[in-house]
Amino acid sequence: MMERPRLLKIWADPNQRPGLGGKTLLGTAVLAWLVFLALQGWWLLVPAPALQAGPQVVEIPAHLGVLSVARTLEQAGVIRSPLGFAVLSTLRGSARSLKAGEYEIPRNATTLLILSLLEEGKVKKHMVVFYEGGTVQELARLLEAEKLATTQEVLGLAGYPSFLRSLGIEAESLEGYLFPDTYHFIKGMTAEEMLARMVQRLREQVTPEILAQAEARGLTLHQLLTLASIIEREAIAPQERPLISAVFWNRLRREMPLQADPTVQYAVGKERRALTRADLQANSPFNTYRFPGLPPGPIASPGRAAIRAALNPAKAPYLYFVSTGGDRHHFSVTLEEHNSAVARYRLARTAK
Repeated sequence: MMERPRLLKIWADPNQRPGLGGKTLLGTAVLAWLVFLALQGWWLLVPAPALQAGPQVVEIPAHLGVLSVARTLEQAGVIRSPLGFAVLSTLRGSARSLKAGEYEIPRNATTLLILSLLEEGKVKKHMVVFYEGGTVQELARLLEAEKLATTQEVLGLAGYPSFLRSLGIEAESLEGYLFPDTYHFIKGMTAEEMLARMVQRLREQVTPEILAQAEARGLTLHQLLTLASIIEREAIAPQERPLISAVFWNRLRREMPLQADPTVQYAVGKERRALTRADLQANSPFNTYRFPGLPPGPIASPGRAAIRAALNPAKAPYLYFVSTGGDRHHFSVTLEEHNSAVARYRLARTAK
């Protein structure tokens, strides 16, 4: 009888040790898995090239799943592995609670740090500095420069009756009611929210004491802000605010026109530029050369000091003042003295 092939016998023997093929496959799989884990760890811990160059701003839209968030971050060049980001977020239990918004990712940030930012919602804050004497027009340009709102949107709201009523403002414009300060706004806030915050800041500053002082002087809040706004735009040196206030109060008592250049600049849209003789004839209720008393409303946003100066004028008899060419003014009691000062300072400027 023919003997069976030995190879089959050996393979069939339960006591025979298997070949190396199975072990090789298992070892290769384990090694591949370890390499994969190492790569994921490297991707998570080593900053992406874009972040090695400097901070990056990334906007995460609302209602995205964790993988879509990860892909957005990858496309912005701030993470290396979307899968690694998604797995890490899932393991940390934050995959369903990442916050939308605009983020400023710091230089050399790791994926773990980026994930922490999105988990905590530490969105980028835009600092908007609205200075004393600023106008609605100027604020609109500031917000548009930060891409927080359009100029048209801000200007439209500033004169929209129903919006003004919702803020409790009985005026035709927000001019003067937006308190000058440093604000931190985030992308996604509406123009209504930003403007409302600025009005609220004003209400925090106008205390019951200030309102009582205004009432004692026969001023409404609107009139107080109007007078304070003119003082704000006229004064450069802080110590001169009470003196400028005294000039305007003295003129109001005598029913003299205020003749304040900033009101005409506001009327003709020249903001802070020099006026012409034709400008002084502008037929506008804001032109205090032509119309006595206070103009219809504020011409800018007054700060705390200007509001207090409007309520606390210096005890001085002055009726006139003229710029000396720097940050100071020369104050006069009589028209003759004033005209002499004007001629003197004009001559000095011409000589330069």
